[in-house]
Amino acid sequence: MVRNLGIGTGRRKCAIARVFLREGTGKIIVNDVEATKYFKVAELAAKVMKPLIVTSSENKYDVLVTVVGGGINGQAGACAHGLSRALAQVDPSNHVVLRANGLLTRDSRMVERKKYGQRGARRRFQFSKR
Repeated sequence: MVRNLGIGTGRRKCAIARVFLREGTGKIIVNDVEATKYFKVAELAAKVMKPLIVTSSENKYDVLVTVVGGGINGQAGACAHGLSRALAQVDPSNHVVLRANGLLTRDSRMVERKKYGQRGARRRFQFSKR
């Protein structure tokens, strides 16, 4: 039986990631696919790896992530947030480093809703004076 050392829930935009931290060699698996294959853009894969690099625990843990909702960018942010929470749970000394790098803060920016009588959230229909 595999034992989870830490569990973290990360959120970003409309994406929600459940992160399970296990003893291992540094594999990151997102929705049953390797992280570098799931996040094809290098910047997004690096964003997911950042909590491990900051806490210098790249080869200590295996990470299993289940992420749903949102787009690929929001999912990467959710994975990083959840991984940070899990690392802080496993070792409380990681909390200070993760907080200093802004990885424990939930990015609350969301898409503004479309208003009635307008073309978008802020864009209006063309105004004709005459």
